[in-house]
Amino acid sequence: MKKIILAFALIATALGFGQGNTHKQTAGKFEGLAMTPPMGWNSWNTFETNIDEKLVKETADIMVSSGMAAAGYNYIVLDDGWMARERDANGDLVPDPVKFPNGMKAVIDYVHSKGLKFGLYNCAGTQTCAGYPGTRGYEYQDARFYAKLGIDFLKYDWCNTQGITAKEAYTTMSNALKTAGRPIVFSLCEWGDNQPWEWGKPVGNLWRISGDIYPCFDCEFKHEEGNWSSWGFMKIIEMRKDIRKYSGPDHWNDFDMMEVGDGMTDIEDKTHFTMWSMMASPLIAGNDFRKMSKETLAILTNKELIAVNQDKLGIQGFKYSAEDGLEVWVKPLSDGNWAVTFLNRSEVVKKVNFDWKKHTIKDADFGYEVNFDKTIYKLKDLWRNKKNGNTKKNFVADLAPHDVITLRLIP
Repeated sequence: MKKIILAFALIATALGFGQGNTHKQTAGKFEGLAMTPPMGWNSWNTFETNIDEKLVKETADIMVSSGMAAAGYNYIVLDDGWMARERDANGDLVPDPVKFPNGMKAVIDYVHSKGLKFGLYNCAGTQTCAGYPGTRGYEYQDARFYAKLGIDFLKYDWCNTQGITAKEAYTTMSNALKTAGRPIVFSLCEWGDNQPWEWGKPVGNLWRISGDIYPCFDCEFKHEEGNWSSWGFMKIIEMRKDIRKYSGPDHWNDFDMMEVGDGMTDIEDKTHFTMWSMMASPLIAGNDFRKMSKETLAILTNKELIAVNQDKLGIQGFKYSAEDGLEVWVKPLSDGNWAVTFLNRSEVVKKVNFDWKKHTIKDADFGYEVNFDKTIYKLKDLWRNKKNGNTKKNFVADLAPHDVITLRLIP
């Protein structure tokens, strides 16, 4: 009898049911994979399900040759539509053989060979949003599949989820990824309907806080084929500006993939990129790199704004003041620095005349404070990349409609 018990104990240990499998005992996300907001590219905004091997390879090539990789963009994430409509006989997901004739592993290896990281998409429901196989009931099997492929990032959506709860579904997938053993950034794309910021920190590295973005400054786009809307980037910011206390290193509020280069004006693109940087949102480009203008590239690779986004303090910015369409947004930075953005929400030119000495800025959520009567700061204009005086004098400028001026304040 003792021999039988010992045999069962050895089998259990080998299968990971005993002390031998630390991942099972420490379920939850892989910690420390996203200490600054992730940066990269996602296929959905421009291509939806029209994706293939050629697009991925060309995007990877341009990410490196254009300087985007050097600026910090390192994830290439394939969104919905990468798989066949049915699982195989073993229940495994199957990369679409027409779109990916050499298989997904070859594509991933190519991306990795460029020094980049690779991500895939799936969904917590029975089907993805575009009708491909979802993960419900296959969480641990799919996690092993992703680990074997060697992916680095999983975007996990929330379509066709009738009868399940968000916290439980995302926790199950998070545990499955941990058990599979490969460190994979877990991106919760739950749209903010179930307040993932309240429970997502031990589950994922980032979470979506709204429905889908739309390439406009401040609009709501209502979809005819259903009772839902997409949102202009300022709509999303206003919608979720008050949950900043939940965001920080390795647990980010995700304001959605960027629409820079997708049809707005260059000024609006610049403002969009600025606000995503101020909000410490992941910087995931969504444009077609093969058709990217030099203006779009310059916006996406502005190292001064990227440094604001990637600041090690990891604090999301907040709106300090708003008057007659002119807003002031601030973001505490490391080393006593601050980022200050003047934003013109209106349709007419606004005159900025900011008397620093009349303002004491307090961050109610994180406890930071700046008193311009006590401390003088040097000013650096981050879009013009030049010094711009100090806080002894009023900051005076004309600001075009929908435009921004962003300053780094240095003690």
